[in-house]
Amino acid sequence: MERVLEDFVTAARTAGVRISISETLDAVRAVKVVGYRDRTLLKDALAISLAKTAGEKIILEDCFERFFTFRFFAADSNRVCKDGDMPSLLQTESDLARMLMEEDRAGLMAAMTEAARLENISQIRYFTQRSLFAMRVLGRMGAGGLDSQIQALRQLDTPAAAAEAARLEGARAYLVDNVRNYVQSQYDLFARNEGERRLESELRLVKLSNLEQRYFARIHNIIQRMVKRLNDLHSRRRKAARRGVLDFKRTLRENISYQGMLFAPSWKRKKVERPQIVVICDISRSVLRTVRFLLLFLYGLSQEIAKIRTFVFCTNLVEVSDILGKSPVDEALARIQGGTDIPLIMGRTDYERSFGDFRRDYLAAVTRKTTVLVLGDARNNYNDPHPENLKAIYERCKRLIWLNPEVPAFWGSGDSEIRHYKPYYTMIKECNTLGHIERLISALVRR
Repeated sequence: MERVLEDFVTAARTAGVRISISETLDAVRAVKVVGYRDRTLLKDALAISLAKTAGEKIILEDCFERFFTFRFFAADSNRVCKDGDMPSLLQTESDLARMLMEEDRAGLMAAMTEAARLENISQIRYFTQRSLFAMRVLGRMGAGGLDSQIQALRQLDTPAAAAEAARLEGARAYLVDNVRNYVQSQYDLFARNEGERRLESELRLVKLSNLEQRYFARIHNIIQRMVKRLNDLHSRRRKAARRGVLDFKRTLRENISYQGMLFAPSWKRKKVERPQIVVICDISRSVLRTVRFLLLFLYGLSQEIAKIRTFVFCTNLVEVSDILGKSPVDEALARIQGGTDIPLIMGRTDYERSFGDFRRDYLAAVTRKTTVLVLGDARNNYNDPHPENLKAIYERCKRLIWLNPEVPAFWGSGDSEIRHYKPYYTMIKECNTLGHIERLISALVRR
């Protein structure tokens, strides 16, 4: 029965319930105590062991009802045989035929589920595999012998044999329909979210500039999960860092009054410094989508980033930290582009003027603890780039990372001035997919 529970846990994970190995072991121990006899008690035991939220409990209960179901092989009054009416051939040579003709529902269910288990039906992942698994389950149940019996009855060429063959063909069709329905239900259990996962994997790799509007909500959900995972990971690291490691010398000194008994351990405290970030974003049309998702990431990780200040530019540069801090990113970007109460000029992109504005008005925001992120394609419309403005920022910060949404082959081509800015950034990264953004933010918040 452990294999049954293992398959149920797999189905629950597929449905969206987060289940760890330790929780699975808790469920195994709980099931050993309550057993499988009482359906309601079993469901409650699994819900207590595996579900962590009200939403997960609802998903788990739905998964339980679909996994432990016995709605197959319903009675068919048109095919029920009367006592003594079963052909002797079927009584002696085929258990499957006997169960079909007697409509032994429990026996058929047991044979089908055992055949499915032996064929590893929990490994089904694609809808094109349904027919394959149905054929394998039928073969494992003995449908091949059933076909042989039908052919043998047809060869007798008598009215009685023809009638028995017809009844047996009806029973076979009944079997095939139920097996197909069972395989479909298993596909829904173990693979119904496979398409969603494949789509999300592709969305992590697709260029954000090519992303269609209809996928924005899905991208936002992916980012929220990424942010939650990073917040959980680094909050655990922060708690461990606060405690530090045991200070042996100080512990011995502090416990001299206890005659050497270590009643009061002392710890080497570590000061945890979270990164301070200044973001300077080009919000021209060619870069805007990448800006949107980068800011979603950064402001979702506000617990990990001690201080974040955001500046946007096109023709000139303005600070928008307050707007992004008080409004959702989509709403804030719409307000910024619309120019509502913001002196931002959405004309031709001018890196020289924008970096000059930052150097003149906001250079004090950069210290030796600050990481500066510049997001832009460095396309300056053939104007003088004046790299000395970026140099002034570079000399004051801890590191300056340039995020370029273009592929490296286009860096420096046409009106791109990235070559002139090269001496004044610590590193340059291609940044045009969710995967690029996730790796960057993970590196920034890593202790």
